[in-house]
Amino acid sequence: MTSRLYDSIEPNVIDSEMLQKAVEEQGPKEEAGQLAKREGINFKDVKELQLDFRNILKIDNLWQFVNLTKLQLDNNIIEKIESLESLVHLVWLDLSFNNIEVIEGLNTLVNLRDLSLFNNRISKIENLDALQQLQIFSIGNNNIGTLENLVYLRKFKELRTLNLAGNPVCENEAYAMYIAAYLPDLVYLDFRMVEDSTREIAFVKYQYAIEEMKQGESVALAKQEAEKAKQKELDYHKAAYVEYLNGSFLFDSMYAEDPEASKLVYLPGVPDLLVLDSRATYKSKFVAICENLFEYGLKQHEKRKAEVALFYECLDDALEDNRKQGNQIMADFEEKHRLALDAIQNASETEILEARLGEYNDDITKLSDTLMTMEMQLVDQLEEVIKDFERSIFDLVSIFIENEQGLILPCRDLENHHHEKLLEIAINTLEKIVKSELEEEIPDDVRMLFVDKDTIVNAVNASHDIHLLKIDNREDEIITKANSWASVLIEKVHKSEITRNRDRVKEINQFIDHLHNELETMDILEP
Repeated sequence: MTSRLYDSIEPNVIDSEMLQKAVEEQGPKEEAGQLAKREGINFKDVKELQLDFRNILKIDNLWQFVNLTKLQLDNNIIEKIESLESLVHLVWLDLSFNNIEVIEGLNTLVNLRDLSLFNNRISKIENLDALQQLQIFSIGNNNIGTLENLVYLRKFKELRTLNLAGNPVCENEAYAMYIAAYLPDLVYLDFRMVEDSTREIAFVKYQYAIEEMKQGESVALAKQEAEKAKQKELDYHKAAYVEYLNGSFLFDSMYAEDPEASKLVYLPGVPDLLVLDSRATYKSKFVAICENLFEYGLKQHEKRKAEVALFYECLDDALEDNRKQGNQIMADFEEKHRLALDAIQNASETEILEARLGEYNDDITKLSDTLMTMEMQLVDQLEEVIKDFERSIFDLVSIFIENEQGLILPCRDLENHHHEKLLEIAINTLEKIVKSELEEEIPDDVRMLFVDKDTIVNAVNASHDIHLLKIDNREDEIITKANSWASVLIEKVHKSEITRNRDRVKEINQFIDHLHNELETMDILEP
């Protein structure tokens, strides 16, 4: 297999100069191109990028191309797949004719449908699990050597076209039949359609092995679906800031990080202390409080979601109405100005020509004023809408935090009550030990706590402090996350509106400039 070497050519790294040049070369031409060059092309607006044949050694600096859907990096000397994490909208990626040895760095490219790694140095197909939409995969002219590695491709249910030609594995006489059996949905293999007859023969040959594999896949899939559902539920709970409060996690964590608790439980009467009354234990009441907080948190999360959805619905309606109105005004002007341009072009007298030019320029100015006024009115309207939304969001969060603090307070009350009783038992036990009246046997490490009153009191207090700290930290976590969510959301809304306004003003100015340029470049008959 051939590979590209550095030779005497200086290896390149993708830098801002290379990117700017590539974007300009592949961008719009003529007037639109000149305008784009003057205004500057925002990399975020670029959908396709061609960086082939540039002797690139290292992939870098592509993070600004967040909306890129097609990327060509073929025919370079790239050794490692990296720095593609932000290109989450990528659909088509060509890394053929490079020096790549390991498939990696593609985990975030979940929308990728067409991937070419043709003519590299890859010996194993791996690390593609996230690419579940993959339809076309070219990995010919590499070092793939085993049939078993190809079974990995069964993960990709949408895969229809596969190119492996030029790999050592293709020399195996069972290669084509093996692929047809293990990848039954494949339509094209190595530039040829897979025949139905080949598929039928392959199925018979590998039937038992595939059935056994399917059973294993079914078990794995069921496990994966269960884990996915569990993770989805956990993500929902996290969004409501109440993860793990629907059980004993908080209570268990208090004792898991309390080294004294395992000793103090041996004190006479402590096991009974954990039972508050005939119906409930300390733990069950604590967990019930957490579950109340959990349910309240989910309800409040739904309220916040509804408020956000309503805001964006109103925002979209206002923007759509403004867009329709603006488009109608521009369409009316376009229809009128075509007639005006014809009249200017055919004016037979200088005075008439100048008058019509003046009228037309006045019309352009009026159009600009109208569109800008509409935009200012929209800005004022949205400013009020955003202010109302901001107040609503912070009110919702404030109420949630206040009630959450009230709901978690009984956890502290329970812990304080438990601490008082535990301290009382510890002092009584100390007195019995001093008087040699303790009948129960206790471990030596527990007895060491009773060398004096300060030691046992400090141990009980230390245990209590750990428990309260866990409760305080959980409460602070809820408050911090809720406040942070509100702040980030409102900041995003404000920034989005500022960007929208700037883009709209720029769009209006460009349209007006276009009208003026059209007038200036028009051929006018001499009167």
